Amino acid sequence: MNPPLDQLIARRGHKPKILVVDDQPINIRVIHGLFKSQFDVVMAMNGEQALSQAEQHRPDLIVLDVMMPDMDGYEVCRRLKANPNTHAIPVVFVTAHSDQADEIQGIALGAIDFISKPINAVLVEARIKTYITFKLQADLLWSMGVLEGL
Repeated sequence: MNPPLDQLIARRGHKPKILVVDDQPINIRVIHGLFKSQFDVVMAMNGEQALSQAEQHRPDLIVLDVMMPDMDGYEVCRRLKANPNTHAIPVVFVTAHSDQADEIQGIALGAIDFISKPINAVLVEARIKTYITFKLQADLLWSMGVLEGL
């Protein structure tokens, strides 16, 4: 881990939490394997579980598959952003589709990034650590009252 993230975690007193949402267990296992030693990883296999887990666990970041049966990732993101309890949780979409229109739609819904499958573990790890660092820094600033008027 990088020193700023280590310091933020130490100051916070507990590991950051990420929610991984994918209808394919192998994809969840890959991301879980990347982060299980650094973060608490919560998992969901469909949209309804994702919404419930996000509400219950209030993760620091959600890694969300776009293509899922019943409720796709876009609808999950739409509902997360509409809920006052989950609207500020950063969302990173993961998908096998690399169409720019899909990426634009995801960003327009409030996602912070769009990662293509199959994932490159080194890049995904670097990106997720960066987003967690940003989230913990923002949380720290909020707790200090620095962002109150913004």
